[in-house]
Amino acid sequence: MKLLDQLSRYLVCYVMIHNYYAWRLGAGPVPTLSALQRTVEASPRQTAGFVAALKAGRLVIAEPDPDDRRIKLLRPSPEMINEIGRSVRTFVAAAEALEGRAPTHSALLETNPEALGDLLRRSAAYVLEHGTLIHPFPRVLHFARRDCGYLLLCAVICTHYAQTLPGTAPALPLSYRALAERFQVSPAHIGNLVCEAEREGWFSTGTRGQLTVIDAGFLDEFERWASWQMVHYLALADETTASFAGRQAAAG
Repeated sequence: MKLLDQLSRYLVCYVMIHNYYAWRLGAGPVPTLSALQRTVEASPRQTAGFVAALKAGRLVIAEPDPDDRRIKLLRPSPEMINEIGRSVRTFVAAAEALEGRAPTHSALLETNPEALGDLLRRSAAYVLEHGTLIHPFPRVLHFARRDCGYLLLCAVICTHYAQTLPGTAPALPLSYRALAERFQVSPAHIGNLVCEAEREGWFSTGTRGQLTVIDAGFLDEFERWASWQMVHYLALADETTASFAGRQAAAG
């Protein structure tokens, strides 16, 4: 979803999910717009405008506080939770596969937005206390801060693996037009991102949309970032799955 594919907007949603689920557990303040504005780095005006767009798209529902109907709570929709948790589910599934585990956690997260919301709450609580996991990886951060930049980065890494690992499915072309259509941005925007990467020596693409060069240090940074994500989310998925299993046992 293009609206959420930029770090500052993603973080607003990420913290909003945290605030709502923490409040439901009695571990946080009422999840209002004011509470959100006090927590995120975006300006209050930017946050309010973005939340208004989310409401218009029914990704956020404003509900009256049951204790004071004048207060409006921000409840994230299941669609938003699933979109914000898309990479979470991918990293958990990858970690389970690498460790030879049954896909217990990823199956729960795929089918249960409440479980995914709980995991995102746990993750955001960690980030609010310790800082983000992405800032130690400046080149990954560079792409994540741009519209659809992280998606472009993932497409480049996927192409590298497709070109170097036997048995890997062919990657989609990296031409400006193909990437623009895929990510719903302009070819000029894709061109700017790719040209920036080429000037920095991170990677280069050819005229036919193939990946011609990728810097070893750049690739290593992305892989370390991915490994951090897998470790972080798998540990939290252990907690979430155990919590939901306990709830089911208590209810049954």
